[in-house]
Amino acid sequence: MRLNPTLHRIGNDIVAAYLIVTSDGITLVDAGLPGMYADLAQELDAIGRPLADIRGVILTHGDSDHIGFAERLRRERGIPVFVHAADAGRAQGGDKPKTAMGPMRIGPLLSFAAYGVRKGMRPQWLTEVREVTDGDTLDLPGHPRVIGMPGHSPGSIAVHSPISRAVFVGDALTTRHVLTGRTGPGPAPFTDDPAEALVSLSRMAHLDADLVLPGHGPAFHGSPAAAVDAVRAAAR
Repeated sequence: MRLNPTLHRIGNDIVAAYLIVTSDGITLVDAGLPGMYADLAQELDAIGRPLADIRGVILTHGDSDHIGFAERLRRERGIPVFVHAADAGRAQGGDKPKTAMGPMRIGPLLSFAAYGVRKGMRPQWLTEVREVTDGDTLDLPGHPRVIGMPGHSPGSIAVHSPISRAVFVGDALTTRHVLTGRTGPGPAPFTDDPAEALVSLSRMAHLDADLVLPGHGPAFHGSPAAAVDAVRAAAR
């Protein structure tokens, strides 16, 4: 799905990953679920770009529904995978704290589970990663910049792409709660430290962008500051 001239989404409102597309190559932000590899190939075919144009994968955090096919790209194509140092262990299969699921509705929960079954929920953990930290600007298409957003996980990040006028936020917030079906910006479920996640939102509020792109839910059309205000209102 084309979001703007330099930005494409694969997946859907249940699980999403994104392509920053430039003349110099492509940066992939998150890798969804393993079975979304076919969605990636289909999107690349649609825009007439080969898989070899992908220069790197940036993971917003190390959870299984975000690392998806990243290891396949790394192993088969030699494409580097970048993750915050504090989530490197999680992306490689390390322990994750048990988190409360919170409220849920059966319909959205079943939709999430069914999509996971169809696209493959069995994790394909990374065997090699390149660690990043807060403030890094990566030598990848679109010159993406890393913003540390601890809370959902210790190494959660947002990725700011000036060329796409977008901020990719992973699970720092959601616009479609996978357990309740609630739409609009709000706190994401399965968060390690919900209070810290809310505090971290201030780290992205000042960014100059027109799109806020979560790992779950539709794009938020508006400034990061407006998205942050909406999340905080929903959390009250």
